[in-house]
Amino acid sequence: MNTRVWFAACLFGLAGITSNIALAQAGSPGTAAADLERKAPAGAPNVVLIMLDDVGFGAAAPFGGPAATPTFDVLADEGLRYNRFHTTAICSPTRASLLTGRNPHVTGIGAVMNSADDRPGYNGFQNRDTATIAEILREQGYSTAAFGKWHQTPPWETSQSGPFDRWPTGQGFEKFYGFQGGETDQFEPTLYDGTTPIMRPAGKHYHLTEDLADRAIAWMHSQKSVTPDKPFFLYFATGGIHAPIQVPAEWIEPYRGKFDGGWDVLREEIFERQKQLGIIPANTELTPRPDSMPAWDTLTPDQKTVAERLMESYAGFLAHTDAQVGRLVQALKDSGEFDNTLFIYILGDNGASAEGGLQGSINYAGTIQGVPEPIDYQLSRLDQIGGPQVYAHVNAAWAWATNAPFQWTKTVASHLGGTRTPMVITWPHHIEDAGGLRSQFGHVNDIVPTILEAAQIEMPTVVDGVRQAPLNGASLVYTFADANAPERHTTQYFEVFGNRAIYHDGWMASAFHGRLPWNVMSKPSASFDADRWELYDLRNDFSQAHDLAAKYPEKLAELKALFMEEAAANRVLPLINPPPSQRQRNLPDLGAGRTHVSYYAGTVGVPESAIPHTYNRSWSVEANVDTTDNPQGVIAALSGTAAGWSLYIDTRHRPVFTYRAFDVKTANLVGPPLTAGSQVLQVDFDYAGEGRGKGGKLTLSVNGGAVATDTVPVTPLAFYSIDETFDLGIDRGSPAGHYPNTAQPGYPIEGADIRSVTIGLR
Repeated sequence: MNTRVWFAACLFGLAGITSNIALAQAGSPGTAAADLERKAPAGAPNVVLIMLDDVGFGAAAPFGGPAATPTFDVLADEGLRYNRFHTTAICSPTRASLLTGRNPHVTGIGAVMNSADDRPGYNGFQNRDTATIAEILREQGYSTAAFGKWHQTPPWETSQSGPFDRWPTGQGFEKFYGFQGGETDQFEPTLYDGTTPIMRPAGKHYHLTEDLADRAIAWMHSQKSVTPDKPFFLYFATGGIHAPIQVPAEWIEPYRGKFDGGWDVLREEIFERQKQLGIIPANTELTPRPDSMPAWDTLTPDQKTVAERLMESYAGFLAHTDAQVGRLVQALKDSGEFDNTLFIYILGDNGASAEGGLQGSINYAGTIQGVPEPIDYQLSRLDQIGGPQVYAHVNAAWAWATNAPFQWTKTVASHLGGTRTPMVITWPHHIEDAGGLRSQFGHVNDIVPTILEAAQIEMPTVVDGVRQAPLNGASLVYTFADANAPERHTTQYFEVFGNRAIYHDGWMASAFHGRLPWNVMSKPSASFDADRWELYDLRNDFSQAHDLAAKYPEKLAELKALFMEEAAANRVLPLINPPPSQRQRNLPDLGAGRTHVSYYAGTVGVPESAIPHTYNRSWSVEANVDTTDNPQGVIAALSGTAAGWSLYIDTRHRPVFTYRAFDVKTANLVGPPLTAGSQVLQVDFDYAGEGRGKGGKLTLSVNGGAVATDTVPVTPLAFYSIDETFDLGIDRGSPAGHYPNTAQPGYPIEGADIRSVTIGLR
C-alpha cells in the first residue's frame, strides 16, 4: 500500500470512529443519552454509615461513659439517639448483617471469619442471594466506597491469587481503602487499595484512622466535583477501638489519673450518669460483676498501675476515633452536603472486648494464646502503652465496666453486654425531634431497610441474576417522627460460640454456653442441653437484672421453642461450637498439606494461613539471593511487631534473622557482611519437645555454614498475628525486624535480587 492510500485509509477509519462516538453520545434510535446513565431517585440522600469497633454501651460520654466523643454528642443533639439497638455480639457477623439487612447466618457469616466451619450458616463467606446495600445502591445510581475494616472475605481468598468477588470491590463498593483482617496495627497497618496490597503513606506521625478520614473526605469531594447531582454511599468502619490499643500520645494525656478508682467505681459512675442523661430508665438496676472477674480492691498496687494506664489509652483511643468521624461531618457541612445526608453512626459492632484477659495485655496476641505476662514485665513497658511498640489491650473488667448497666461483654450473644450498642441517626429536614431518644427494638439488620426507604428504593428481587433472600430487618424510618410508635422488629435471635438468646415482644430468653470471653483458645462447653436458660422481661427490666425463669416456666418454654424455630429457619443449626483445633473444618486451607513451597520476587500480601503451617514443629527458610556491593532491605518477612520473623540485610550489609516470640523474647541472629555474588541464606528452627507452643533453637547459615544461633522459649499455638502477611522484598504492616529509620516504610530490598525463598517443614 502506497503512502497516499494508507493515509486515506487512516482518515476513513478515523472518520468512522468519530461517527460511532457521535452515535453513542447521541444514543441509538429510540435511546436517549440519559438512558445510558444510572440515576438515583429524585431527592435520594447521600448515606454515610459509620461503625466503630468493640465499644461498650457505656464507654462514650453521651451514654454516660468516661471518653469524650463530641462528634457523637453533637449528632445526638441534632438527630436521634437509640438506646435499644443491637448487634450480633461479634464483628464479622455484625458487619454481614449490617450491610445486607439479613440475619448473619442467612448470609453464611454466622461466625467470625477465623472460627468458620463447613455448616452453611457458618462457612465464612457471603451467599450471593444476600446482596449488600452497596450493590443495590450502585445499581440505583449511587457512588459507593468503603474505608477501613472489612473482615468478610474468607481467609483462603485474601491473597493476590484471589478470587476477588468477595472483596469489597466485588460486593458493590467501587472504592475500597482499608484492611482485611479483624484488626491491624494502627501505626503500621496492613493496607489494601482496592485489591492491591500497599504500604501506608510515609511520614513520622501516621495513624490509620486519620488516614482513613483523609481518604474518605477526598473521595466525597471528588464525587461531588465530578458528579454533583449523584448521591454517594460511604461506609466508614474504623479499626478503633479494637485492640491493639494504639493512639497518638497527646490523646491519652487528658485521661491521666482518671481511672484510679478502678472498674467497680467507674461502672457505678457510668450508671449514675446514664440515669441523669435519661439514656436508661430511672428504675434500671445495675447488674453485678461476674464472679469470674476480680474486684478492683483485690489487685496489687502494681497491677492497678498497669490497669489504669491501659484504660487511659483506651479512652484516648475512643476520643481520637470519634474526632476523625467529626472531620467527615465537618467536611460534609463545609461542602453543603450534610443537609442532604442520612448519617448513621453506630458506636460499636459488639460490646466492649474482654479479650485482653483478666490482667490486661501488653501484647495481647500472645496472652490470647496463653503466653504469660509477669507484672514486672508489664511495668517495664508502662510508658509504651498506647504507642507503636506494644500491642496492648485492656483488662476484661474494664470492658465489663464500660458495658454498664448490662451483663457480660463481646462474644456473649446471650446477654445485652455483648449485643447492645449506642446509635445516632441524623437526617436534616426529615428528623425534627432533635435530641430525641428512641427506645424501639432495633438491630443491625434494620439499617439496609432504613436506607432503602429513605432513598425511596425498593428492595430488588433479583441482583446480578440471583434471586434474593428476603430482608430480615425492618426499617427504622417509622421511628423518626414518633418516639412512641409501636416497634416493628418484634422477634430476633442471637447466637455466637453457642451463647444464644431470643427476643420476642419485650421478653428475652438467654443461655450462656460457658465460654468465658477472655479464654479465646479454650475448649467449649460439652453439652448445649446442660446450658441454663434465663428469662427477662425487658419491658420492665432494662438491664437484664432479674431472671424470671423460675417464676414463668411456661413463658420460658415458649421462647426456647421460638429460638429453635428461628434457628432452623436461619441456618443456625446444628449447634456444635467446635473447639479451636476444629475451626475452619472442611473449608479451603491454602497452607494445609504444603510442606515445601518456593516463593519468588513479587510475592506480597500472602495470608499467614496460606503458607506452610510452621506452628508446633520444626521448619526452615532458605533464601537464594544475588547481591551487589551495597545490599540492604527485607528479603522475607512474616507478620510483625506482635510476633513474627524477618530475614533481612542491615545497613552494614549483614544478613539478620529476627524472631519475635511475642514479648517473651526477640532473637536476633546476625552474620558477617555479604560480598557481591550469589548467596544462600538459611534459617533452621528446631522445635523443642512435644506439645503446643514450645520453644526451640534457631540457626542462621550463610552459604552452608552456620554463623549464628539462639533459642526462644515459646512459639505461637496457632498464629503470629490475625491480619499481617508473608512478603518478599518488603515488610508490609508493622515491622518484624529491627530496621533503620528510612524514608520508605517496610525497608524494601535494594542492591539485591531475590531469586527464591523456600519454606520447608521438618
